[in-house]
Amino acid sequence: MGERMAAMAARGTLDVLIVGAGVNGAGLFRDLTAQGLDCLLVEKNDYAAGTSAAPSRLIHGGLKYLETGEFRLVAQSTLERNLLLANAPHYVKPLPTLIPIFSWTKGVGAALRTLFGSKSAPRSRGALLVKIGLMLYDFYGARHRVMPRHSTASRAASLRDLPALTPDIVATGTYYDATVTHPERLIFELVRDGLADSPRSVALNHVRLERAEDGALTVKSLAGEAAATVRPKIVVNAAGPWIDEVNAILGEPSRMIGGTKGSHILLDHPDLLKELKGRMIYFEADDGRICLVFEYLGRALAGSTDIKAADPDTVRCEPDEVEYLLESLRRLLPKLRFSRDQIVYVYSGIRPLPASDAKDPGLITRDHATPILEPTASRPYPVYSLVGGKWTTFRGYAEEVADMLLKRLSASRRVSTRDLAIGGGRDYPKTEAARQAWISGLAQETGLAEKRIADLFAHYGTTARIVAAHVAAFPADAPLPDAADYSTGEMDYLLRHEQVGSLADLAFRRTTLAVTGRLTARLVEALALQASEALGWDAARRADEIAAVRARLKTYHGVELT
Repeated sequence: MGERMAAMAARGTLDVLIVGAGVNGAGLFRDLTAQGLDCLLVEKNDYAAGTSAAPSRLIHGGLKYLETGEFRLVAQSTLERNLLLANAPHYVKPLPTLIPIFSWTKGVGAALRTLFGSKSAPRSRGALLVKIGLMLYDFYGARHRVMPRHSTASRAASLRDLPALTPDIVATGTYYDATVTHPERLIFELVRDGLADSPRSVALNHVRLERAEDGALTVKSLAGEAAATVRPKIVVNAAGPWIDEVNAILGEPSRMIGGTKGSHILLDHPDLLKELKGRMIYFEADDGRICLVFEYLGRALAGSTDIKAADPDTVRCEPDEVEYLLESLRRLLPKLRFSRDQIVYVYSGIRPLPASDAKDPGLITRDHATPILEPTASRPYPVYSLVGGKWTTFRGYAEEVADMLLKRLSASRRVSTRDLAIGGGRDYPKTEAARQAWISGLAQETGLAEKRIADLFAHYGTTARIVAAHVAAFPADAPLPDAADYSTGEMDYLLRHEQVGSLADLAFRRTTLAVTGRLTARLVEALALQASEALGWDAARRADEIAAVRARLKTYHGVELT
């Protein structure tokens, strides 16, 4: 980090400083560097450590936004979903989705009232309403279509296919969206792609932003003494729920964010996974809130709540939210057992929505806006704040903002990101046979077992070629304790080449060990020991890192290591 900071400080002036490395900040960094701009991306924690690490792990067109008349957002979301399926096929996968329908005509009147501005959400969405919604969804998803159109099934056929489903249904509908298996890694890949496009640009995690004199800004390492003072031509505030906090640092107190909390649970539930058969169930809870459940990396992921919340630093999934989700599942699938002892992980995050006085959080827009604070005498640079938005639309939003900044800098767009592959999605084999051939070929090339290459391919897409070369050269590569699909050589690569600054970075974001509920005391100790060797930690630092991971698991994720 010291070398990168020194290089940035030596230059002093740069085109754009982006504050916040969630999906919006990382997406914009990738777009701007592709245009040849000189950029600095800074993050106070780790890449993807905030809201972007706590989504429902869906890449979706926003079926429910049809109810509130946000047709432009649905059109953009379905397009971006289809583009991500093509540009990041290693992490973004099709997800067939089933909607249980509990009546034939209910909800039409309520839907019309909401469409025309009512502040109470529709309830009991009947078959007619669902059918109209799915037809519209197919229409908006036609651009770059990569998945089938919707279908419907009778009550009898639905119960034969999914016997655990409540018999209260009258029919079901099925349509297609997508899931993102490794959202934190996808964000890291956006950053890495940006650095490859612009060697003069810099991305720094674990740094603090401060105002300096004469309109300059200083970034300081949180892990050492390294610091750099820079003079950006433009500042972009992409801090998500922390936008108002960052604006205050910049000398511009604001109230742009009025977020809501979304909580999720992951269950070890083989019987549920057998019923789902790779599908998501997108269903209405008793209070009208839309919930979901689907298989995620061998677990059942259920969510989400939607509660107004203000402090992103303390947000967590509370016991009443856990019970709400479990009870919703019990009512949906009464033949299955749901209890707290099946839960292996919980998480929660703040959606960085625009400040709103709406009584129903579900009716606050998920669209985005970019308010601009023009330069002043004491602040010679404009500040663009990225407010709102959703995971699925990050590329399109980044393109909109990048075009605004290019115009301000009297520059022009060189490259479109519309068809630009991301990270390990580059040159991705398109058929199962081609994927197997790719895995077999790399196994022969490196001498690693095909199973080991298959695991690396699942973790990194085609970037597995680089990781496999490192693993093959690592002395005595061995499976990790309690997580055999990861290995010591793989961890060594991540620690040495992916800006890991803490044990939490490795356990929660560079891998899926935490979110899938596989962290054990033995595994955390092994990861910490390897991190110490790769990063030069002493025994005291290693103990602190272990304690921090254990505390985070217990406080925010419902996991207590014994």
